[in-house]
Amino acid sequence: MVEYNTSLPKLEMREYGRNIQKMVDYCVAIEDREERTKCAYAIAEVMVQLFPELNGEDLGSRKVWDHINLISGFKLDIDFPCEVLQKDELKITPDKIPYSRKSDRFRVYGSNLVRMIREISKMEGSVDKDQLIFLVANQMKKLLISVNSDTAIDSRVFNDIREISGGSIDIDPDNYRLNEYIGVANPQDAKKKKKK
Repeated sequence: MVEYNTSLPKLEMREYGRNIQKMVDYCVAIEDREERTKCAYAIAEVMVQLFPELNGEDLGSRKVWDHINLISGFKLDIDFPCEVLQKDELKITPDKIPYSRKSDRFRVYGSNLVRMIREISKMEGSVDKDQLIFLVANQMKKLLISVNSDTAIDSRVFNDIREISGGSIDIDPDNYRLNEYIGVANPQDAKKKKKK
């Protein structure tokens, strides 16, 4: 009768394959501790020879023995040559990543652009400052178009710059005219269209 993988027990570490799993299972079933330890060392030797990613590892390497212990389902009772991973160490949950909870209404522009506006507001009035304001305002308009082209109007950009800069940059809409951009179709919208 043919053995199918679907009818066999689950592999603990699929990357090592069914044969290594069978070797380790055989090793676990050996009654004599000394024989079991010799068998485990032989398996470690085979693993080091068969798998290039373990190349350079010696038989005393923790990585090899951690994997053997894991493949055995932590049932292998031998004299390990080093400290090995234990079952309770696998259950460690990582620390939660602290995310800021503040809602930033200018997040569409990104934090770097907001910082740039604040830095520009500290500059003395000059041609360079006017050019920077113009470049930043156009970039802001592009970003607004990428989110919602209906809201990407010059007056909104100017109001946002005024608010971000704490009122120090007040743009006169008569003196500034931002570039006109054509909104690009959202790639997600293309997925929704069905082919006929």
